[in-house]
Amino acid sequence: MWRWGISSVRTVGVTNKELYAPSIAPNLAPLVVVLGPTGAGKSGLALHLAQIFQGEIVNCDSVQVYRGLEIGSAKLPPTERRGIVHHLLDVVDPDGELTAGSYAALARPVLDEIRNRNVIPFVTGGTGFYLRALLAGLSPAPPRNSQLRARLAAIAARRPAALHRFVRRHDPESAARIHQNDRQKLIRSIELTVLARQPASHVQSSPRRPLSGFRTLQIGLNPHRQSLYDALDARSERMFRHGLIEEVRTLLASGLDPDAKSLQTLGYKQAVEYIAGRLSLAEAIRECQAKTRQYAKRQLTWFRAEPAVQWLAGFGSDPIVQNDATLLVREFLGVY
Repeated sequence: MWRWGISSVRTVGVTNKELYAPSIAPNLAPLVVVLGPTGAGKSGLALHLAQIFQGEIVNCDSVQVYRGLEIGSAKLPPTERRGIVHHLLDVVDPDGELTAGSYAALARPVLDEIRNRNVIPFVTGGTGFYLRALLAGLSPAPPRNSQLRARLAAIAARRPAALHRFVRRHDPESAARIHQNDRQKLIRSIELTVLARQPASHVQSSPRRPLSGFRTLQIGLNPHRQSLYDALDARSERMFRHGLIEEVRTLLASGLDPDAKSLQTLGYKQAVEYIAGRLSLAEAIRECQAKTRQYAKRQLTWFRAEPAVQWLAGFGSDPIVQNDATLLVREFLGVY
């Protein structure tokens, strides 16, 4: 158990060893973030660090929040969690949705509760918008309006260019950064503009409420690109060959709509297409592999824009990376 100031931290292979830390920012509790692209080994590294520093893990992955989505989300089975407490897994039914704002509203009290027990939280995941909402906060904005969103989706289905045309007319700043085919962002932009009665870009530039009470270390994993792609290709094929299709069949048999947001995610979408007969198994695997590589590239682009991240070149399972990450945390905590 970590205690601010003087602390007893149990390390791997060493028990009951007293380690002393200077009182660095004594009113701020430590928070460690492990981020990076999908397949980089974030969960494994977070487990390694949480075990050394007796911490707890807080999920920051937008697919692992769903109940019943195990294989395609690469959710770590309970038997492999080394007895370490995990938070914010399985908190949403598969027919639901958890926005970035809703995630932050759930995660911040969890962090406070962990801090109040003098334990270090290790936030891990690759959903950049979730992490930004948690740490930096989101601009105050009107909540989602399901009826308006349904109308906008219907318009987009009939006239695909209509949404972007509306945004260009009423909010040129947003139009310049949103691709004309990004229906989800266009709908949200129009929704904000209509409900707030001002351009979405103005709403989104309003002051945010950042996370308070913590000082944060962000560790990023950056494996060699081709090695990452090879690992992702192998993982995608392994998921399809070992249970993903059966998992999706079970979800559909329970009454879950194949168009549910949870089933539009990587792997699940392709499995639905295979079950519906629109893709062969080989086609589903190839599409999942290609989409997953593209997603990993987008994640790296997103996280590289975050100046506070300390990057480690390799996978989280690499002993050298684990050692370097451990040293970073020790330095951050002032424990040697």
